[in-house]
Amino acid sequence: MSRVMTALGLLLVFLPTMFFAPAMLWSGLIALVAGVAAHEWARISNLEKQVSLVYATGMGGMAFTIGLMPGNEAVMQGLFVLAAVFWGLVAPLWLAGRWRVEAVFLRALTGTLVILPTWAALVSLRERSPWLLLGVMALVWIADSAAYYAGRKFGRNKLAPSISPGKSWEGVAGAGLALLLYASAVSASIHGLRIPGALILAAALLYFSILGDLFESWIKRLAGVKDSGTLLPGHGGVLDRIDALTAALPIAAGILHFSTWL
Repeated sequence: MSRVMTALGLLLVFLPTMFFAPAMLWSGLIALVAGVAAHEWARISNLEKQVSLVYATGMGGMAFTIGLMPGNEAVMQGLFVLAAVFWGLVAPLWLAGRWRVEAVFLRALTGTLVILPTWAALVSLRERSPWLLLGVMALVWIADSAAYYAGRKFGRNKLAPSISPGKSWEGVAGAGLALLLYASAVSASIHGLRIPGALILAAALLYFSILGDLFESWIKRLAGVKDSGTLLPGHGGVLDRIDALTAALPIAAGILHFSTWL
């Protein structure tokens, strides 16, 4: 019940703000969320308490400052490029090699590459259309829910047992099937978006959402914690709720910025 009530409370705040708040208010609110996520990242990275506070304040302040900058599109694009390099190359190697990377500077840099592009994507996609942002986030939520239920019902073959024992290949298949239906429905309702393009995009975002989830799971496993925080009753911390989004949203925003085939 606490999980459901927390989710409803978040939606009651998040959805009206996303659709009706001025752009600057939205940017500031997401910058605050970025600061909270950064504090949780510092916690699971075993940074000292004072360092964690400075890191979280700096992350939120950096996001807020970029949001205030006139003509900040170039900065946003740069963040999406960095996110593409990190999630396309570094994160898969990190998980494949089971890197521990305990150096404070590298952990802080990694958190910046995870959190700041996510803030930029939330601002950029919302600026294009709140419906677009909601559609991308819904894709990740649908994939996560389908994977959970398919995994519980049919899960036999573990996806990455040493990183996240609860995830299975059957769950991935269930997520893929759900997104096949979702992408087909979306492409049929949006003029100019063809089914092949929608399916390719959905498959790419499914991959990155799983990658984001596994990456945070590995960092938490190294820290010896189940959740990134306790701010959200029944859910854990902010990072626990946005782990898949940290990879999927910047990739989606980058595709929209740099591609014309959509």
